[in-house]
Amino acid sequence: MLQNPDRVEQFTEEIAEMRLPDAASSRDRTLLRVGVALMVVGAVVGIVAYFIGHGTTNPLQQRDAIVMAIIGLTLAVIGGALFVRYSMAQFLRFWMARLSWEQTSQTDRVVEAIRDRP
Repeated sequence: MLQNPDRVEQFTEEIAEMRLPDAASSRDRTLLRVGVALMVVGAVVGIVAYFIGHGTTNPLQQRDAIVMAIIGLTLAVIGGALFVRYSMAQFLRFWMARLSWEQTSQTDRVVEAIRDRP
């Protein structure tokens, strides 16, 4: 797909005029990283709980390991939700700006075509 440099420059200027929040704002970026960290920590907690549960014959320690594994699973699910939410938000923010610009451009072309009619 060939791109006109003037069109790309115009798109960049119009995005700047819309004053959209930065796609990589510090809060969004931080929560995205927290989501990844929670997924990793949740997996580690689950693995540790597995070894604790299988390393003993004491039912009380095994139940503690089950609770620990559920906590790890919960952390991983929460981390996954944070990761998906903030990674999709970053993508959709750009997609919405691009869609808005393309619709405006298309409307301008239609208006010019109507004006040029004899």
